[in-house]
Amino acid sequence: MMNRALWCLVLITCIPCTLSATIDEAMPWLTQTDSKAAAGACAGARDTASAAWWGFDNEDATDCLQHAIDSGAPKIVVPFMGTPWVIRPVTLRGNLELELEPGVVILAKKEAFKGKGDSLFSASDCENITLRGYNAHMRMRKADYQGSGYEKAEWRMALDFAGCTNLHIEGLTLESSGGDGIYIGATEKQPFCKDVLIRDVACLNHHRQGISVISAVNLLIENCVLSGTRGTAPQAGIDLEPNRENEKLVNVVVRNCTMAGNNGSGILVYLKPMRAATEPVSILFENCHVRSGRDQGIAVGAVGDDGPAGLIEFRNCTVENTRNGGAFVYDKSATAAEVRFVNCKWRNVAVKHKKATPLLITLMRDSITKKHGGIFFENCVVYDTLDRPVLKTEEDKGEKGARHIRGAILREGPGNARAALSPESTDCLLELHSLTSRTKDDTSPTLK
Repeated sequence: MMNRALWCLVLITCIPCTLSATIDEAMPWLTQTDSKAAAGACAGARDTASAAWWGFDNEDATDCLQHAIDSGAPKIVVPFMGTPWVIRPVTLRGNLELELEPGVVILAKKEAFKGKGDSLFSASDCENITLRGYNAHMRMRKADYQGSGYEKAEWRMALDFAGCTNLHIEGLTLESSGGDGIYIGATEKQPFCKDVLIRDVACLNHHRQGISVISAVNLLIENCVLSGTRGTAPQAGIDLEPNRENEKLVNVVVRNCTMAGNNGSGILVYLKPMRAATEPVSILFENCHVRSGRDQGIAVGAVGDDGPAGLIEFRNCTVENTRNGGAFVYDKSATAAEVRFVNCKWRNVAVKHKKATPLLITLMRDSITKKHGGIFFENCVVYDTLDRPVLKTEEDKGEKGARHIRGAILREGPGNARAALSPESTDCLLELHSLTSRTKDDTSPTLK
């Protein structure tokens, strides 16, 4: 019988002979700068192609990557080259799966991106795009764009998609754009993106937003981190903000996401352009964590008297350590889409001003609504260290008094659980309860 050492020697000797005949078919992306393979991909002879077949220039790889994308191959693999793929703006096409290998860095070329809307990757009116890059990075140069050498703008995105259908973005880390990490927008042909999945993505240190959703139908964002936005307003982790009446926010779900350390709100929903004729909105934030922001944790605004019907719901969300309020609902008509908080919790919020309240409902512009309200709380909890109202309503303009504020809020903190509702408020059925102090032996809150 052949001993183990001899058997291993025979096996190792034989493997290269076997692999030499099959390596190009099994792993074709390993071959670099291969004009024959590139021609085959352009001719439709290959389902998978390596971007490096079109060459690689470590000073500017834009043409190599763009030619690979334009080849028409269903799948393009961007291989790890030991140095970043330095690019100018690149345009994606439909029916494309673009996969970045682990360790790949797509880096914006220095002194490029002078156009106010220049983005790393963009696509308009395309179908069937998958962009995947677990442990891969796309990085721009935000500090440069904020300097004197660039015209001031807020549209230099990492990923810019408009009017696209069946769009999947997975695994990427997007950093330091001159606008948004991801922009989901509209075109004249299709005033929304449709069937969009954004999963396991980190949007870090962007100029305007981690993610901006202008118009979308069937959008799921899950397991994402949206952090460190700082540059130009609104500076949110995520902002749902349409531009026109005919745009949509239908079946939009944001789940299991973290919004941390943003200069603006962690979550912002601003619906001013929408009207009663707009398709009813259906927006759900579920199991999200907002923390350590310099502004409001959650903000919903400008849902006017002639605004859309529907529901904006926050379910099982937690907000903590925000400089301003935990939830801020402003210029929200009592008769338009309902805002609903279910099983939400706030801790250590509104710490900037001692007279502030964790939850604030306010009317500032009677040009949007004259009667504000339409907000529901179910099994929500506020953990506070100050003796102050848990919730406050106020009106600078419009008719005095909030309307249709309902539900139940539990509060743990000094003093009694109370709200500061305007005396003229009507149809407000809000139950407030205090929680007993916790002990070392019993960490479960109970009604007091």
